[in-house]
Amino acid sequence: MVSYYATRNGRLEEVGEREERCWIKLSPPFAADELSSFAEEYSLPLDFLTDPLDTDERSRYEREEDARLIVVNTPVLSRSEVDNEGIYITVPIGIILTTDHLITICSWDQHPVLKLFVENKIRNVNTARRTDFVLRIFEHTVYRFLTCLKRLNVKRNLIEQELYDSSRNRELKQLLSIEKSLVYFINALNGNELLKMKMKRTDFLGIRHDEQQADLFEDIIIDNGQALEMANIYTNILNGTMDAYGSIISNNLNITIQRLTLITIILTVPMVIASFFGMNVQVPFQANQGIWAFLGIIALSIMLSIAVIYYFRRKRMF
Repeated sequence: MVSYYATRNGRLEEVGEREERCWIKLSPPFAADELSSFAEEYSLPLDFLTDPLDTDERSRYEREEDARLIVVNTPVLSRSEVDNEGIYITVPIGIILTTDHLITICSWDQHPVLKLFVENKIRNVNTARRTDFVLRIFEHTVYRFLTCLKRLNVKRNLIEQELYDSSRNRELKQLLSIEKSLVYFINALNGNELLKMKMKRTDFLGIRHDEQQADLFEDIIIDNGQALEMANIYTNILNGTMDAYGSIISNNLNITIQRLTLITIILTVPMVIASFFGMNVQVPFQANQGIWAFLGIIALSIMLSIAVIYYFRRKRMF
């Protein structure tokens, strides 16, 4: 599906047809041969349109005659219904700069970053200033990473609180999902940082002599580094939490086994005494004392069990 957007009175509005210096947004679903026709119409290499649709595509840039391609990875909420899948995954956005237009393509319909532009939640967006538009996409991609990282950290704290009270598999699976999301984020942020550093070094956007845009690009690189550092910190905290929780589970299991063993030993004492007097063996003093002899043996068993309990308590084994 192809959509056209242009700036009108300081606002981004959808227009019915292509205009000069407009933003062309390609989003799924794609009709058969739609991408091939589009690439032929705008004189673009077909891989400029197909590569960003690969969810495993790495962040990179490429130049082909008058067309420039930038692929940047962005975080989105996972749609997978598999329990062990990450809460967030990363998908690439393809940004194509031609002599007259800016084109974006993504495999994710209603992409959260591009949706901000479509819904005019970002001020002072001008499609005629294409390099500034690209920088704004970079900027809000980093903000999206930071927002998702904060949400993951809050969710991790809540799950930790639940783990203190219970040891269910559901919380552990959620921690594993968070861990996968953080791994995706670290890989994507590393790739994005290398991409932006190379673009800055080679002046791929041609903004070296524009102080305002150069400063904005520098701030974006710094924010990307901050997001990467946050992702690494949260990953280390999560790994420490998982290791500590594994140790707690192992320790609790050892305590449970120890208590069951002590209970077995305590119950063994009266069982051993009772085993001395089978059905064919008379209880001592039964002839003279009658039932009191039997009750005396029971009392002896109880006293010996209490003595064993007292011993274990003294040794702090209970």
